[in-house]
Amino acid sequence: MATNVGEEILINFTPMETRIAVIENGMPQEIYVERSAKRGIVGNIYKGKAVRVLPGMQAAFVDIGLERAAFIHVEDVLPAQTSGEEKNTISIAQVLKEGQSLVVQVTKDPIGTKGARLTTHISIPSRYLVYMPGSSHIGISQRIEDVEERERLRTALQKSVESEEADPAGYILRTVAEGASETDLMADVQFLRRLWKSIEADIAIARVPSNVYEDLPLNMRALRDMAHTGMERIRIDSRETFQKAQAFSKALVPEIYDHLEYYPGERPIFDLYNVEDEMQKALGRKVELKSGGYLIFDQTEAMTTVDVNTGGFVGHRNLEETIFKTNLEAATAIGRQLRLRNLGGIIIIDFIDMELVEHQRQVLRTLERGLERDHAKCKVTGVSELGLVEMTRKRTRESVGARPRKM
Repeated sequence: MATNVGEEILINFTPMETRIAVIENGMPQEIYVERSAKRGIVGNIYKGKAVRVLPGMQAAFVDIGLERAAFIHVEDVLPAQTSGEEKNTISIAQVLKEGQSLVVQVTKDPIGTKGARLTTHISIPSRYLVYMPGSSHIGISQRIEDVEERERLRTALQKSVESEEADPAGYILRTVAEGASETDLMADVQFLRRLWKSIEADIAIARVPSNVYEDLPLNMRALRDMAHTGMERIRIDSRETFQKAQAFSKALVPEIYDHLEYYPGERPIFDLYNVEDEMQKALGRKVELKSGGYLIFDQTEAMTTVDVNTGGFVGHRNLEETIFKTNLEAATAIGRQLRLRNLGGIIIIDFIDMELVEHQRQVLRTLERGLERDHAKCKVTGVSELGLVEMTRKRTRESVGARPRKM
């Protein structure tokens, strides 16, 4: 068992909710919560009905059986291979009529006052692949950087696809596919095709609106999407959940089977690395820095702002050095906090103004390095004249701060 990485997953299960913590080098880096009464619906597939088509917004509202109608944009209704020029000329009223039924997948949970976000471009993940029925595209995760490995994977996948006679479908090789054998990929291809045929059969007889496919619960998604052989261990504090994880792993993720551990300790599993404390901090506005500086997080429906302050840190040489050191520490802390809080959308970071361009460059690079391990897609701009950094982070589920506190 690998022990040099210092990375593990803690799974805390209760009848009320499931909580996941990703630990790196003894520090919680990511926390996920899924309440039994309010499970996320990202990845679920529905047979819905267009209830309002809005040509002025190039969008429509779709009834999928939830409290609020869900939202779909014209780009998510048109075939994936539609060119950019065509997308600009086709009105949503040409492709979608009120009362029309359609099969859609949720790409964003309802957040705040906004309904769920939908697409007709179905994608179903397995351990190594993402299956896209009706497509012919084969893609590879950009995080697999080795050119030879990318070519090996592409060739192996094409062989697996060609050996199976079935309807055309596209695939994306996920990051965890790095090092996977042709046999592994073939097993995933066969599994995904069987799953899609089953979903198609359910769609054919489903009423409107109705749910025809649900993604895995949080604890199983963690095994499918986050676990890897470089992990030290995956600890689970529920014997029943542990046994389910063993069965799931044996069937779909055999390479992590030996990393699974049942945790029977009297001490709560989230106390092992002060995860409860980190969760409470993630619910607060203020984050203290070791230097004496601090961060202030303000989250609204439109965006999140992060304000960097020197606080009690006065430095040893001059003001510029104090500002630079505070900003460097803040950049590292912000990268971790974004993952910990699962913040998404537009994020504005107000670094303390720096006079030297080289200092700005180093702070920005420190922030980018902190985001490299982030599972969510991030895009960062340069430092503006006001010392502001604009960035976006893709988020499909609510942030930790948006959920009720655990009582």
